[in-house]
Amino acid sequence: MPLYGAILGVNLLAALALMLLVWLASLIRRDASLVDSFWGLGFVLIAWLTFFRSGGYAGRGLLLAFMVTIWGLRLAVYITRRNWGHGEDRRYQAMRAKHGRRFWLVSLGTVFVFQAVLMWIISLVVQVGQMAARPAHFTWLDLAGVLVWATGLVFEAGGDWQLARFKADPANRGRVMDRGFWAYTRHPNYFGETLIWWGIFLITFSTPSGIFALISPLLITYLLLKVSGVSLLERNLVDTKPEYREYMRSTSAFFPWFRRSGAGPENNHAPTEGKEKT
Repeated sequence: MPLYGAILGVNLLAALALMLLVWLASLIRRDASLVDSFWGLGFVLIAWLTFFRSGGYAGRGLLLAFMVTIWGLRLAVYITRRNWGHGEDRRYQAMRAKHGRRFWLVSLGTVFVFQAVLMWIISLVVQVGQMAARPAHFTWLDLAGVLVWATGLVFEAGGDWQLARFKADPANRGRVMDRGFWAYTRHPNYFGETLIWWGIFLITFSTPSGIFALISPLLITYLLLKVSGVSLLERNLVDTKPEYREYMRSTSAFFPWFRRSGAGPENNHAPTEGKEKT
């Protein structure tokens, strides 16, 4: 059986190689947004590499591989369809304008290599769970993890679908999306994604070394709440679209909850943002 360190090392190299290829493609197309479409696919690659090279309990390893594949493929398809024909994302446009001719090299380290390393760290929870040989049977934590993961997938995929339908209706132009899941949380896709990774952690936690993978769900939760997720998006929205404050006052930021009394959909007319990115 391969050493765990060797498996982790190969997976890191695979993530770096994938992002290097995506970087080269981004130079040809002059569109660094390609990295967003390959974010989920990188996790799928790592999950299957681990499954085929580790000697862990096959049942749990296969379960984790399929869970990551369902999540990763759905996210890749959604982001690719959303971005198709819209040019480079404004985040990367700003970086390109700032660094000028050096952007091709700067983007390699700060975007593509950085995301490869981040992907590898977050996927530790999958790798540890797949490499564990014990327990060689499913436990109640596996069932709990699947239920939490499934709930997260419903929120993430459902929120994306609801928002896409809302934005497709010209009558909704200039209005905030405050229906469906968006009536109970301003970021159902962020909330759903955190549940997905905490669900995966519960499965890995059933193994002897599972606690060491706690860094993965903690990191993704921190990123979504404080770095590239809720804080960044809402800071930009409040600065550019003051009407968004009304939606913030009426609706829970992250954890789903009932709308606050005294506020309703009829009071919310802030322009809608697109799908938030992780």
